[in-house]
Amino acid sequence: MKKHCMLKPLSTTLIQISHAPITSFTTRRRALSSSSSSSSSSFALKNVTKSNFESALNDLRGLVRDADFVAVDLEMTGVTSAPWRDSFDFDRYDIRYLKVKDSAEKFAVVQFGVCPFRWDSHKQSFLAHPHNFYIFPRQEIPGSNQSYEFLCQTASLDFLAKYQFDFNVCIREGVSYLSRSQEEEALERISSTFMDESSDSVYGLREDAEFPLIRMADVLFAERMKNTIREWHASLLSKGSSSSEIKQMSTDPNQRFQMVFFKTRPALALSGFTSRQLRVIKAVTKKHFKDLSYIRVAGEATSPQQLIVYTDSNDDKDLLMKEVKEGLRKEAEIKVKSAVGFRHVIDLLSSERKLIVGHNCFLDMAHIYSKFIGPLPLTVEDYVSSIQKYFPCIIDTKILLNANGVFQQRVNKSSTSLSRAFVSICPQIALGVKTSGLADRPCVEVEVQVDENRFLNWNSGAKHEAGYDAFMTGCIFAQACNHLGIDFTLHVLAGGLPKQTKLQNYINRLYLSWVSGDIIDLSTGKCTTDTSASSNLKSRYQEISFPSIVLLWGLPSKLKAREIKACIVKVFGPNSISSIYHLDESAVFIQFSKPEMVSKFLEIKETLSKNSDPISVLHPLSDILNADCTHAANYDVYQQICSSPISKKLFADQAEAVGIKHKTASSRAEGKKKGNQVFGKENEVRVFDKKVDDMMSSSYGYSETDRSADSFHLDEALASK
Repeated sequence: MKKHCMLKPLSTTLIQISHAPITSFTTRRRALSSSSSSSSSSFALKNVTKSNFESALNDLRGLVRDADFVAVDLEMTGVTSAPWRDSFDFDRYDIRYLKVKDSAEKFAVVQFGVCPFRWDSHKQSFLAHPHNFYIFPRQEIPGSNQSYEFLCQTASLDFLAKYQFDFNVCIREGVSYLSRSQEEEALERISSTFMDESSDSVYGLREDAEFPLIRMADVLFAERMKNTIREWHASLLSKGSSSSEIKQMSTDPNQRFQMVFFKTRPALALSGFTSRQLRVIKAVTKKHFKDLSYIRVAGEATSPQQLIVYTDSNDDKDLLMKEVKEGLRKEAEIKVKSAVGFRHVIDLLSSERKLIVGHNCFLDMAHIYSKFIGPLPLTVEDYVSSIQKYFPCIIDTKILLNANGVFQQRVNKSSTSLSRAFVSICPQIALGVKTSGLADRPCVEVEVQVDENRFLNWNSGAKHEAGYDAFMTGCIFAQACNHLGIDFTLHVLAGGLPKQTKLQNYINRLYLSWVSGDIIDLSTGKCTTDTSASSNLKSRYQEISFPSIVLLWGLPSKLKAREIKACIVKVFGPNSISSIYHLDESAVFIQFSKPEMVSKFLEIKETLSKNSDPISVLHPLSDILNADCTHAANYDVYQQICSSPISKKLFADQAEAVGIKHKTASSRAEGKKKGNQVFGKENEVRVFDKKVDDMMSSSYGYSETDRSADSFHLDEALASK
């Protein structure tokens, strides 16, 4: 499911899933065997679940090592956690990042496509190995406070179900994972726990206070256990005794005691007892048998094993406790390491430093960072510098499609979704057509290999399955490189594709927002606007100047943009308003023609909020500013609200939840100074075509043209970017 245009209000109904061990649902597609390639898909790819993950990972290590590039694609449970978190024209680039950050933190990745591509010089074609990983976050470390919860967007679930996503396979068989930061925290917690002497009682290593035998049943049970343990203890100490077993209790049809050895010491293994009975046994052992120790160690199954161990001296007893503690520590560390799961794939891609290829993949990379590396940085600048440490070379095929004239002619700008681009750029693969039609250049052949089987011809139709989408992404990139004149045979000798001069203008440049055309350069951290990217949309605004914007919320739901403008122009003049844009029914952006009008507007708001005299009541702005529920602030407050992890459906409720009402002129100046220090983009201006009259012609500031653009947003988000 894709991706980067945020979904509109019609698809923002959310279902929240808490505590992953509940196996009731997730997101997307086709019933299949969890072993090798999909039997129900007409496209050959390797489906990977927890049952075959280890073997698939071992194979993937060699494939990635030998690959020239690796294409990736993700399927998610949703895109936007609230309608106002959609991508708007009035969003500054740092706020676009905050909205992507919110999406990556709140929604789950349920399918991850990885497709290594290797150039075969003998066959003069690429060999692709598509892998389709089902992943699902579950609690894999017993006793830890690790838990997962995520949102599901109903439109996203419906979209995935449309393409036969198998939710049961994902939840029951999906590979779990830990991020790097989660693994480090778990190991640090283990280290701290076992260094703390108070933890000995938790693991049964330290004697607790004597368990009170209040119930008659406890007293009788304790007496029986004392006799049973004494019989076994006596058999150990009696010389010449060959007894190696203990008689079963007459009232117990099952064997609850078994003679074993622990670290060469004779011991009794206890089974079938309740937790209360075990506490009684522990108390009996402590009180009546000084050379016996009650311990709890990791068993072969998930539950720990309870033992009564014989020690021949106090020193031996201390040594036993040390050995048990060290064993428990190693067992806990092993469980953490085994819980890393799918993150091994991410570590592989990062360690091999391969060229990563995605399609409109900024949200993909944010999910990868959030799920498998650690919490996303607070600012886009910090994120850019951090992601480069793990993935130094990334290419967005959507950038390629829009930056090259021939591709622009071949692919309609409104049809650069992955599946449409694949058909246009690679018809020889998608449709079986002999030519690609790209400036008469010969098409690049791609052969698919799954395990030991190779496929050259197939029928497409598996789109929106992560493994197949990754394959399509890689094919588009291969054909684009071919069109750019890159010799695949020679590039290996030249140091690989990332060093090709013909690709330098595309590496590490990702669409921060495809609709607005904002491009972030991961190498420099700079953001630019590609005006050609969104030229298919009818832009509504002549120019956006962030210092000239006021954010107004808590408005009556039926208040229209033209009514807001009519109130303001009575005070500031007919040319004072450049544009008005509704975030949702409760909030609007008001852009003044001059930045100084923002301060004046906020001062009037402050005055009207404090006074209820007749003059204030009759003020032209009283209809929109004098209400107790109406609040105003400058643009930096919008950034502050977007940075909150809270996501209320209405923006007015969001602002209240964050604890923001309205800002005075002085607080505005302070916020502006802070905003300049953090972002340095206070004077950034972006140019659009002026469509203010259209915007004013309907409720919420949308014209019929605007609503068709919204349909484009939704189509782009769900239909593969």
